[in-house]
Amino acid sequence: MNQKQLLKAQVDENGRLILPPEIMARFGIEPGIEIHLDEGSNEIRLLRPITHLAKVYIEITNRCNLDCRTCIRNVWDEQPGNMSDLVFERIFDGLQSVSPIPTVFLGGYGEPLTHPKVVEWVKRLKMMGARVELITNGVLLDEEISLQFIRSGLDMLWVSLDGATPESYSDVRLGSSLPRVIENLNALRRIRFKAHDIDNTKPQLGIAFVAMENSIADLPELLRLGTSLGAKAFSISNVLAHTPELNEQILYNRTIYNTAGRQTTSFPIVSLPRMDSNALTKDALAEIVARKYRLELAGYEFNRAVDTCPFIEQGSTAIRWDGSVCPCLPLLHTNQNYFGKRRRISRAYSVGSILERDLLDLWNDTDYANLRERVQRFDFSPCTFCNGCELSEENLEDCLGNTELACGGCLWAQGVIRCP
Repeated sequence: MNQKQLLKAQVDENGRLILPPEIMARFGIEPGIEIHLDEGSNEIRLLRPITHLAKVYIEITNRCNLDCRTCIRNVWDEQPGNMSDLVFERIFDGLQSVSPIPTVFLGGYGEPLTHPKVVEWVKRLKMMGARVELITNGVLLDEEISLQFIRSGLDMLWVSLDGATPESYSDVRLGSSLPRVIENLNALRRIRFKAHDIDNTKPQLGIAFVAMENSIADLPELLRLGTSLGAKAFSISNVLAHTPELNEQILYNRTIYNTAGRQTTSFPIVSLPRMDSNALTKDALAEIVARKYRLELAGYEFNRAVDTCPFIEQGSTAIRWDGSVCPCLPLLHTNQNYFGKRRRISRAYSVGSILERDLLDLWNDTDYANLRERVQRFDFSPCTFCNGCELSEENLEDCLGNTELACGGCLWAQGVIRCP
């Protein structure tokens, strides 16, 4: 049996904590930077410094071949477009100036496989030395594209599957066909296993699933289906209710108001053991999770991660198809969503254009760095919890005096909406 290897830090004679060099490099920890600490019951987490650019989301198109009922495209009035060669070359040059080269994730609010240069750009990014991930609905993933992705060394292929049966799948992804996507993924697996002259462990397959009232019952079967297709990871998100109809499908009416996860000691800690989930235990465990408790499992508190931006924590930025650089995926495009009975407008927010400034120049811009620092501290009004004033209807300002951008109503920061 392989024993878990724990990395070790040292404390020198002056009381300074010395981390292993490989950890310092991987998380961008350099002399003179400031790092936030997150104290748990049995551990102290060092948060990634806001100076470290580790991941770049690139939306190479906002066009799509499907018409899904859950899509942001149903409620926006934005220009469709594909990323140009000029914009990509500016990004490509910028990535080469970052050390180590960030992970590149091809995806945004469009279908990457509709872009005519997606395969070529994956190849170039891999030749540069980047880890490359891509998300697709899988409909256009024919054998030729699969072979090209395998030969390019694409690291991770995420496929959106929002149902485990043709009926439930087509209820969300209008104009698509689950059997076709499954056949495409089976073909990918067959081609990969036959490719003996290259690394046939790539791309790994990930499945992204959006949970709603009408689809959550499919989740166990979807996990079985994905596993049979060779999936190594599953990303589960709630639906973002862009329309009143979708608002009737959400599964977080109570969860969003459960403040037990906030950094507070006003709620008791319930320390749970590992336990079988069966007919005897499932109702009791579900009731405990739903209540306002701070929950520990095997000594680690696991429901405290709210008011935490996943994009800041992973050191990421996002680039829209036209070259606009944004702090996160949700801010790429102006859109609306519903929470309770209130409609909220999320305005797009850009820190500049890759056509006008270099990637590192934008990343290191003082205003952008200060924004990341503020988001990591999360100095915003608790708009998702309160949801009671006119300021919460947009993301432009809040009652704590934040202007231009207020993240207190962001459902990603509450762990409700997730991206791979």
